[in-house]
Amino acid sequence: MSPSTSLEYRDFHRWRRPAEIAFWVLLAILNTVFNSMVAQIDNARTAAWEPWVWEWTSSLVMLVLVPVVLAVERRWPFGFDTWRRSLPWHLLATVPFSLVHVGGMVALRTLAYDLAGRRYDFGPWWSGFGYEYLKDARTYFLIIALVCLSRLWLVRWQGEARLLQAPDEGPPVEPVERPERFLVRKLGKEFLVNAREIEWLQAAGNYVNLHVRGRDYPLRTTMAAIEERLDPARFVRVHRSYFVNLDCLAEIEPLDTGDARLKLRDGAAVPCSRRYRAQLRERFGEAAVS
Repeated sequence: MSPSTSLEYRDFHRWRRPAEIAFWVLLAILNTVFNSMVAQIDNARTAAWEPWVWEWTSSLVMLVLVPVVLAVERRWPFGFDTWRRSLPWHLLATVPFSLVHVGGMVALRTLAYDLAGRRYDFGPWWSGFGYEYLKDARTYFLIIALVCLSRLWLVRWQGEARLLQAPDEGPPVEPVERPERFLVRKLGKEFLVNAREIEWLQAAGNYVNLHVRGRDYPLRTTMAAIEERLDPARFVRVHRSYFVNLDCLAEIEPLDTGDARLKLRDGAAVPCSRRYRAQLRERFGEAAVS
């Protein structure tokens, strides 16, 4: 990877959370302004402020619900290989999503109309909710689609790792069961990453993220499968979702709960559960002496 590309990615990673929040807020504002203008044209006989109240109350509640949709998507990732398993859960989630959205926007509209000395009438609840549910389900899956597109873009930018495969003919150049290198594809180019350069590994849904010099390379595998591919003299499991490279471990900080916090040489902090703490201290002591 080029130094400029690595610097750009580090800058983006530092501002990723504020950028994501700004994206959803800006999208909500633009969509609301556009919909309000259209609603005002379609409802020319109503007071000029009413269509704006309708759209802004709906958008405010929807914006509050975006983190909930993101949390559901993290629990049941929606991807090419997981959508069949995740789709029923997301379809089920659209019901409470719509109920909260409709209930919240009706409450806000009622408050706004009361302040204006008017009375807000949502109309027959079930017929009105059925209409709103169809719109809400569409919005829910639009949010999911945007999340999936952003993930594809991020994976393409930061790179995605895969294990080296055995050749069709002849012996492999290096051990396939315990590879010394991983193949990384980034922006249409392929790079070899030495296994000893991996600082730590973290489970993330159907992937295991390889952390190398401040970058994450998702590898489509499980923690159990990757454990068989790692050198036990170098990598040790410290948590249900984490492995660390002993060469990159700088400090073990005990916690009152019996767990520990691991500080790596690059400044990163990785949790260590009580189950693996004693084993790690023994291994870390051996590594420090050698």
